[in-house]
Amino acid sequence: MIRYALRCGKGHEFESWFPSFEAFEAQQQRRLVTCPLCGATEITKQLMAPSVARGGREAEPMSAEPVAPTALISPDDVELRTKLRALRTQLVENSDYVGPSFPDEARRMHAGEIGHRSIWGEATAADARALIEEGIEVMALPPILEDRN
Repeated sequence: MIRYALRCGKGHEFESWFPSFEAFEAQQQRRLVTCPLCGATEITKQLMAPSVARGGREAEPMSAEPVAPTALISPDDVELRTKLRALRTQLVENSDYVGPSFPDEARRMHAGEIGHRSIWGEATAADARALIEEGIEVMALPPILEDRN
């Protein structure tokens, strides 16, 4: 592929790629090369060193010194995630999973219908808000982002 700097008869300058010099000449003779701004077909090549796209990419030279790996997250973030994982693990191991019935179970415990114990499960934001408004203490477990990847 060859890139040419071109100009139309109205003075608009633009660039275009062609498979070869012959392809450009053939398209120009058939008036297929047009200005993208005004549609003029009177096109001339401008003086330039044409860019030629090569078939394969050349390998970039290897640097003499090895590049040190860059951490994607800071050491503080690693520490915070470690603490959140430990907190979540402790909460899950020391409570009963009640699944999507969490709001109902929490209400039953609050009303004294069943004994108090630590539970965890799923609740929508609206359910959690309603529980808090009813005076029932709830909190969201910290998510473990790595578990979602």
